[in-house]
Amino acid sequence: MSKKNTIVIAGGGSTYTPGIISALLNHSERFPMDEIRLYDIDEKRNDDMKLIIDLLLKEKGFVDIPLLATKDPEEAFTGVDFVFSQIRVGGLEMREKDEKIPLKYGLVGQETCGLGGFAYGLRSIKGLLEVVGHVQEYAPEAWILNYTNPETLISEAVRRVYPDIHMINVCDMTISIEETIAENFGYDRKNWIPTYYGLNHYGWYTEIYDKSLKRDVMPEIIEKLQEKEMGVADFNEGDESWAQTYKMMSTMVNYFPDNLPNNYLEYYWFPDMVLEKTDKNYTRANQVMEGREANTRRMAERIRNGETEGVLNFNFGEHGNYIVDIATSLLNDEHRRFMIITPNNGAIPNVRPDAVVEVPAYIGATGVEPVSLKPINDFHRGMMEAQVAAEKLLVDAYFEQSYQKALQAFTLNQTVPSARVAKQVLDEMIVANKEYWPELN
Repeated sequence: MSKKNTIVIAGGGSTYTPGIISALLNHSERFPMDEIRLYDIDEKRNDDMKLIIDLLLKEKGFVDIPLLATKDPEEAFTGVDFVFSQIRVGGLEMREKDEKIPLKYGLVGQETCGLGGFAYGLRSIKGLLEVVGHVQEYAPEAWILNYTNPETLISEAVRRVYPDIHMINVCDMTISIEETIAENFGYDRKNWIPTYYGLNHYGWYTEIYDKSLKRDVMPEIIEKLQEKEMGVADFNEGDESWAQTYKMMSTMVNYFPDNLPNNYLEYYWFPDMVLEKTDKNYTRANQVMEGREANTRRMAERIRNGETEGVLNFNFGEHGNYIVDIATSLLNDEHRRFMIITPNNGAIPNVRPDAVVEVPAYIGATGVEPVSLKPINDFHRGMMEAQVAAEKLLVDAYFEQSYQKALQAFTLNQTVPSARVAKQVLDEMIVANKEYWPELN
């Protein structure tokens, strides 16, 4: 058995923490632990989560694993082996502004896409750089597995400051897409070897090879989607916003049937259709506040009141399993294949080498080994190059405190029709993010 590992979850108060801890406990033979630490600057959320995780440990029979909740970086990070990062700088209150400010100007309001994603990115850069700095100070050999969004943007920022950091950037969206397709059309995703390229929440499948069927099943999946809209998988059951998103997959493949797209591309291809179905006064942030967040608070309160039976109630699909599978592949040198966000360096040969891309990669003891892909078509390449340039300009704006580069980034974002609108949103975002963004001059 491998040595036992001390892990810290940065953003420990997140509603996704139970999914990660559950996955770690379910894989305890491959990933043994000797301590769990929850780090969060929001003490109330972290204390709530400690109650939940403590009960989870008891229910699963792991009462011997010490559990710590703290906002002290030294206490949290000293001597840790793995850091699971899922911070949300500004919380859901700022997410609501990310979504609602663009909507005022007739733009898509979304947490990782469009100008809402850029606002979130400027906040996340500072927060994640602080986390990485703590790791460098207190546990420089630790591996950071990052779920913090928007990932290609903040990965670019971290790379500039800490080029040699032990960090793997992970997004579970491709797994959620695959699981939803498999449930809808009768496949077993565990038999799939998918090939995919793009940026975070911005990419395409070129092949989904099914080992049991011994063929590429992507063409038949596209045919099925052209004929029938998908429903949600069980982990999104009852979520109307995800139901609308997965229905849009059929529209996207009917317009562009050569590849299977990431569902977030709806915000770039069909912003008008998205806006038609969007309530400007009640966005996804409000749904999460009244859903996952409220459910978590209720669970913690019930535990405080002495309840232990039937309290824990959460289902987050593959979110926790995916990042833990990556951790075990890293720890045990398993060389398993995942979709990873990583510097391009030729993985996509006709996309700029300094782009941060999402591609298949093998994970072993030395980290990420990207798969070398074929040149991509001009449609996808053009979209990616524009998005990469906009993200790089935004990272420049952060480090140079440049209003002009921020405006260029906002203008270049593919959800924005004019520089006038870009400036209006940027100026309002500056006021809203005064506590979080660098001062732009």
